[in-house]
Amino acid sequence: MKRDESAQHLPPGLYLVATPIGNLEDITLRALRVLRESDLIACEDTRHTQKLLNHYAIEKPTVSYHEHIEASRASELLEKLKQNARIALVSDAGMPTISDPGFRLVELAVRTGIAVIPVPGATAVVAALAASGLPNHSFCFHGFLPSKSSARREALEKIRTAEHPQVFYEAPHRLLECLKDVEEVLGAERQVVVARELTKLHEEFLRGEVGELLRVLSSRGEVKGEITLIIGKSGKGAQTGAPVNLRERVDELMRQEKIDEKAALKRLAKQMKLSKSELYRRLQRSES
Repeated sequence: MKRDESAQHLPPGLYLVATPIGNLEDITLRALRVLRESDLIACEDTRHTQKLLNHYAIEKPTVSYHEHIEASRASELLEKLKQNARIALVSDAGMPTISDPGFRLVELAVRTGIAVIPVPGATAVVAALAASGLPNHSFCFHGFLPSKSSARREALEKIRTAEHPQVFYEAPHRLLECLKDVEEVLGAERQVVVARELTKLHEEFLRGEVGELLRVLSSRGEVKGEITLIIGKSGKGAQTGAPVNLRERVDELMRQEKIDEKAALKRLAKQMKLSKSELYRRLQRSES
């Protein structure tokens, strides 16, 4: 009879251990066993991980592994793995390497023939999607949106006609500016979900049209907490198929309805579910 893995000593290799995204109880029994039996725990932030280890009375050596030292630290850890070490890699929350450090070490380990073992658990993407209320049989996860508005708008433009939800992480201090860009690029009626502080004491889901959520959050002032943003699929009124020649469409409206350019822009913006300022920017870009 094959012995259960939990009854065996932990084999050598690199273990990618998912940690809680908020509530410390959201960790698997397997993850706790791996942390207890590992030789070394590589952490995005050793101080943050130590709180988790203290909570479960786990006494193991830790070493920092974050984006600023990833290149050099990955080589050091690889040498230990070559000597049959059992290393657990954790991020501050969720699954390591998913919008967090770790890919370089995983890549080196795979290339060297060292076992890489995922230990799954909590993840903000899945938790937010499950409770979003949006159809989620298919979705796309992008990580963090660009911090600069111009680059963020370009990224949003690419998903304007998406037929399934788009999931992003966002920093709380950028959320309002991000939602303004969503409203400008995708229209005030686009359905969005803001999942804030998932699994924590002040967990909150805000669901609805982006224009309304922007008003609600703007009235609060400062936004705090970890944010997962879900942008719903394109609505029926969104542009599909071949791109519209904006200048031709504006001229056509002016001729057909005998209105000036300002009124035509306003009418077309409403049809395309865009703000007039966003439509004007697109018109300028198309003519440049």
